[in-house]
Amino acid sequence: MGRRRQTFKADFFKALAHPLRIQLLEVLVDGERSVQELQHALGLEQPVVSQQLAVLRARNIVEARKAGGTVRYAVRDALIGQLLEVARRIFNNQLAGTQAMLRDLQRERRRR
Repeated sequence: MGRRRQTFKADFFKALAHPLRIQLLEVLVDGERSVQELQHALGLEQPVVSQQLAVLRARNIVEARKAGGTVRYAVRDALIGQLLEVARRIFNNQLAGTQAMLRDLQRERRRR
């Protein structure tokens, strides 16, 4: 795979590598929202929401459309929802593995 493609992928994942952006995407996979709706859903201030949406827009992860006097945001590709779900499953698997390792260590410690 070419270096450009690898760089594109890395930049895509960098755009996702922020807790607030992930939260925004988790809300947006359920349907388009205005900045005000996103603020309310996440308990964030408008400048914070707008700044994070700008990063996601710059990477074409979300899109914006004007609806009357407001701008509505949505994920550009429904596969984002699947990506977030796969990530959740991976993290759950990692957590289960870590918990099993900790249980083993605790058993070992008790035997001493």
